[in-house]
Amino acid sequence: MTKEASYNSLYILALTMVATLGGLLFGYDTAVINGAINALESFFIGPLREHPELAVKVIIQFKFAAGICFAIVALLVNSFFFKLFGAVKGSVYSMILIVVTGLVVYFKFLSLPNILTENMANSINGFTISSALLGCIIGGSVAGYLSQTIGRKKGLILAALLFLISAVGSAIPEQMNFLHAHVISSFIFYRIIGGIGVGLASMLSPMYIAEIAPSNIRGKLVSWNQFAIIFGMLLVYFVNYFIAKGQPQEWIDTVGWRWMFGSETIPAVMFLGLLFFVPETPRFLVMKNQEAEALKVLTKLSGAGTAGEVLRDIKGTLVEKKVPWLSYGGLILMVGILLSVFQQFVGINVVLYYASKIFSNMGANTDTSLLQTIIVGAVNLTFTVVAIFTVDRFGRRPLMIIGALGMAFSMIMLGFTFYLERLGMTALVFMLLYTAFFAMSWGPVTWVLLSEIFPNSIRSAMSIAVAAQWVANLVVSWTFPIMDGNPTLTNLFHQGFSYWIYGVMGILAAWFVWKFVPETKGKSLENMEKMWKK
Repeated sequence: MTKEASYNSLYILALTMVATLGGLLFGYDTAVINGAINALESFFIGPLREHPELAVKVIIQFKFAAGICFAIVALLVNSFFFKLFGAVKGSVYSMILIVVTGLVVYFKFLSLPNILTENMANSINGFTISSALLGCIIGGSVAGYLSQTIGRKKGLILAALLFLISAVGSAIPEQMNFLHAHVISSFIFYRIIGGIGVGLASMLSPMYIAEIAPSNIRGKLVSWNQFAIIFGMLLVYFVNYFIAKGQPQEWIDTVGWRWMFGSETIPAVMFLGLLFFVPETPRFLVMKNQEAEALKVLTKLSGAGTAGEVLRDIKGTLVEKKVPWLSYGGLILMVGILLSVFQQFVGINVVLYYASKIFSNMGANTDTSLLQTIIVGAVNLTFTVVAIFTVDRFGRRPLMIIGALGMAFSMIMLGFTFYLERLGMTALVFMLLYTAFFAMSWGPVTWVLLSEIFPNSIRSAMSIAVAAQWVANLVVSWTFPIMDGNPTLTNLFHQGFSYWIYGVMGILAAWFVWKFVPETKGKSLENMEKMWKK
């Protein structure tokens, strides 16, 4: 939408709510692992410690599966090189990346002996927990292509189907083990399937909302997608808590975690059903030369009086449908990629995925740690609402800079509480303060910026930023349990080291926004194209 004189508020709100269910499932699927971390370690890793022969078999499968995943991710990254630099330069850069990645993976991973050392056990456990993120990278990478071919709506329908398959397969990996591999490999496969759904929804849901929203309330409406993500996380925290409440640890380790993953089928079915009642976005319809259908949708969105003018604006910016991603220079891509990377490198998903484990490190039992996780989720949700009502008033840049500095302070102080072994209420306060700063800034506002900064003619380039976000998420989520469980780092820093790393990243994130990120408040998507051309 570009003209904001009049619009159908209820209709736009209804479409936004349906699209945000993609965000809810994004949050639900990525956070469901939180309540099952200890159970999955007991169920999958425990038997390996007791049976060395089984451990060898699983390690070989683990190396094979991880190698395949890294190869797929490398191919997807290579596809971006071709889009960015053309066939000749893209081939050279791709070859360099393949060789370097292959050498690193072989010498640092595949060549290690098939023995279950502590580091190998931590690596398998971290890979199992973060495996969905590999799917997120795949989904985020192909989301741009799917958005340009099958459309925003059908892409979201595909995501809903993947969520449903993942929920069932993750809950009963033995029964759905058509790979005939060890059950841990089956579980990882279905988590990756769900991750692909998350990757698709992470790009397509905010894109759908941005393309049907008037510019003067677009930031608020896109921020509702982040609210839905956090609400999905908070919802699954409650679900996990009530599944585990009062149950013996043995039941949670064998049965309870299955109910946690299986519960996702309910919102997945709801999302899938509602998507059949929403229209495709006008911009995609214009791209596919379906102007009559686009005008019909625009009439419902903004009324007959302005629909024609909005349609002309859209057509004017879609004259070049397949321009190269570097048509506006490299700065726009750098901004998109680094926004995504810093959103993860500040450590938010360590808090969201590993909150129960962090609280366990503080001495809390299972019920208490899950309850404290709910408190973190509630703070996250509350301050996301603050962002929703301030992002269109104060602008994107001020919120991002203040939030980054607040997160940096909180993470550094949280690291000191571990280092000085002053845990308990003090550590909880800094964790909640960190969560509040993230929720009012980098959580929702990053997605607002990503949905706004890419001009219509290279809108699919948003996929490279989304893919970068999931790569960064994987790096953070996989390395945290390795750092947290490393005996040397634990002896030196008492588990505070990783939080200091995230604090430094917060400082760098604030500098990056101040130096490079433009203010997009109040600008139409069509005006963004003019800004980058300048």
